[in-house]
Amino acid sequence: MRTTRYVTGTGLVVGALAVTVVALLYPVMSAFNSGVVGSNINAQTVATQYGPLTALDRTFVTKVRLAGLWEFPAGQMAEQKGTTAAVKTAGKHLIDGHTDLDSAVRKIAPQLGITLPNEPTPEQQGFLATLSAASGADFDQKFANIVRLQHGKVFSVIAQVRATTQNTMVRQLAEQANSTVLDHMKVLEETGLVDFNQIATNTTASPTNPGAQVAPTPSVGAPTVIVTTSPTFSLPPAASSPESQTK
Repeated sequence: MRTTRYVTGTGLVVGALAVTVVALLYPVMSAFNSGVVGSNINAQTVATQYGPLTALDRTFVTKVRLAGLWEFPAGQMAEQKGTTAAVKTAGKHLIDGHTDLDSAVRKIAPQLGITLPNEPTPEQQGFLATLSAASGADFDQKFANIVRLQHGKVFSVIAQVRATTQNTMVRQLAEQANSTVLDHMKVLEETGLVDFNQIATNTTASPTNPGAQVAPTPSVGAPTVIVTTSPTFSLPPAASSPESQTK
C-alpha cells in the first residue's frame, strides 16, 4: 500500500509538471506558427535595421508629426495676432522648431514603415479653432496656456521614449524633440501668461474624449502635407473647440 501511494503521488507530480510545461510552451509555439521568430513574440514590436521598433516608438513618431500639424499654424497666428513681443517670439520658436522636427520625422517615417497623418486630431483642430476665434489679450492668454499645456504632456512621453527605445532613429528624434519642446516651454513661460496651477491640474487629468485624440487616416496615395512657411501649407477647417482644453 505504501509503495502504491508513493507511485500514485509521483505520477500526479509528473503529470502536473507536464501540464505546466505545455502551458508555458504553447504561446511560444503559437508565435512560431504565426511567423514570429526569435524573442520578438510581442506582435507590437517589429524588427528594423535600426533596432526594434515598439508601439510606444511608433506612437511617439506620430505625435511629433501631429504636433507640427497644429503647433506650426498656432505659431503663425501668434506672430500675426500676438499683442506682445514675447508672444510673437514664442510663435517664431514654434514655427522654426516644428519646421525642423517635421522635416526629420518625414525623413525617418518611411524607413521605419510608419504612415504619418496629414491632419491634426479633432482635439488639435479644436485648439486652432479657439485660437482663430480669439483676439487681443484673450488670444495671448489662450495661446500661452493651450500650447504650454500640450507641450508638458508630450514632454513626459519624449523622456520615456528616450530612456527605453532601442531604435537608433527614434532615439535621435527623441533627442531633437526634447530640445525643441524644452525651448518652446521656456519661451511660452517667458510670456508671463502661463497659469501654472491650471497647467498642473490639466496635465494629470484624464482625457474626456479619447476619440478626439485620434488623427484621421490619410487616404491611399494622398500627398504628404509638408509643414513649411510656403503659402501652399493649409489645414482642413477647424472643428469646434473641445471642452477639455485650457480656457
